[in-house]
Amino acid sequence: MNDQRVLIAEDEREIRELLKKYLERELYLVDTAADGEEALRLFHRNAYSLVILDLMMPKVDGIEVCRQLRNQSNIPILMLTAKEQEVDKILGLSIGADDYMTKPFSIHEVIARVKALMRRYLVLGSSGTHPQTPEHIVFKGLRLDLKSYSAEACGREIALTAKEFELLKFMASSPEQVFTKTQLFRGVWDSSYIEDDNTVMVHIRKLRKKIEADPSNPQFIQTVWGIGYKFSGEKE
Repeated sequence: MNDQRVLIAEDEREIRELLKKYLERELYLVDTAADGEEALRLFHRNAYSLVILDLMMPKVDGIEVCRQLRNQSNIPILMLTAKEQEVDKILGLSIGADDYMTKPFSIHEVIARVKALMRRYLVLGSSGTHPQTPEHIVFKGLRLDLKSYSAEACGREIALTAKEFELLKFMASSPEQVFTKTQLFRGVWDSSYIEDDNTVMVHIRKLRKKIEADPSNPQFIQTVWGIGYKFSGEKE
């Protein structure tokens, strides 16, 4: 086994055990929790590389667990929900989840998304970056450190989730290029299937709140009406 440990917080035993079984087949170390209290207790006790988090759990629900985890860490969070309402998906993303899946789901898609999140957060952000890969992306008023996954905007450090960082990096690596929402989803979420465009829109809105001096009049992430978004910035 490798040293990448996953925490599964899911109150349905069958789903919890199925996820554990398939993740262990991929040689991940896996801990499970049946409720939110247990999930928080395990998180504070162990070092995890990713959390799979059910939205509806007893004692402490997934929304509150996600809030607490995000206040303490930028660890990737994949949220599971049996709800199909748009508001629940947006809520999960807005409080810090990096990705979500609606039950019932394909176990193979879950594993694929876990691997994609792991790759971005642990491999691309590790100290073992290829020497020919730039270590920083720098624009006037914005600086991304690709090794530490840290960012500064207007001279202040800002906390980005792994998915927010990847989205910003993806766009800033090709300034002035216009991307459709589908292109952004495929490039950042590593999937050809997009259920709706709210995933991209929510992350764009969150990024603007964090990096823009005036989110209603963005300097960096600009909307190209009828097409999508582009990153604009003055190189230092």
